[in-house]
Amino acid sequence: MSLIIGSHVSFNKEKQLLGCVEKTINYGANAFMFYTGAPQNTNRFVIDDNLTKQALNLMQENNIDFNHAFVHAPYIINLANDKNKDFAISFLKQEIKRCEQLGINKIILHPGNHVGLGLETGINNIIKALNEIINSEQKVIIYLETMSGKGTECGSRFEELKQIIDGVIYKDKIMICFDTCHLHDAGYNLKEFSLLLEEFDQIIGLNKLGCIHLNDSKNLRSAKKDRHQNIGLGYIGFQTLLAITYHDKLINIPKILETPYITTDNKESYPPYKFEIKMLKEKKINDTLINDIKEFYKKTN
Repeated sequence: MSLIIGSHVSFNKEKQLLGCVEKTINYGANAFMFYTGAPQNTNRFVIDDNLTKQALNLMQENNIDFNHAFVHAPYIINLANDKNKDFAISFLKQEIKRCEQLGINKIILHPGNHVGLGLETGINNIIKALNEIINSEQKVIIYLETMSGKGTECGSRFEELKQIIDGVIYKDKIMICFDTCHLHDAGYNLKEFSLLLEEFDQIIGLNKLGCIHLNDSKNLRSAKKDRHQNIGLGYIGFQTLLAITYHDKLINIPKILETPYITTDNKESYPPYKFEIKMLKEKKINDTLINDIKEFYKKTN
């Protein structure tokens, strides 16, 4: 099976899901992830079903499986703290409905921050909220993302994610998304990735792993800071990320890039994904990545 690789793409009012698919094709990708609106607020525009239909047709024409498309839940949803609990539950339910309307059946969620309540209370709050949100009929699967352990984040250890899954009634509606930067920053050794997978398999089970956010890190291992870096330019390194990308136990799992935009001398920012995906496909690092990205966008804009 060919590599399933993609990136974050923008979802705007004018082209919506169709724009996401067009950008994915432009990047040479066959998977993608997007927010249905700004991740920092509740502003949401009406979904145009005609644009969605065009997008799904374009995916089919270009052999992009709709199972390789993900929505990311907004950052403002926090299921771990009691404050604004009703808002968090209501807004996540709304995002799930938007997924359904778009024909997307996967949504990635940061488990939440307990904000001083303590880890156990935070995890219990997440479990209660998920049991209120998830019903037996829904088609959308919630992917809990592995976190870096920054601040009061819940879900930076496999044991914490297992505790959440164990408490959820409809466990078949829950999966896990690895984030390589987060795992590294949380203290996991990605250079011994096969051992890491064995540990995950023993604690949770590899059948629960369904997505990889492929990012380098600006931090030393165990820094608990969550600062993404471009592929091959951080402390994880190109060879380690390449080994993860092509690991034989992950061949059927989509890999999604969330690396930083590149800023040019005139302060304009551009996505690096077309170039990073090319590197990963060719299995060869581009030592002049930043300059090549800047030159490419100078010529095309």
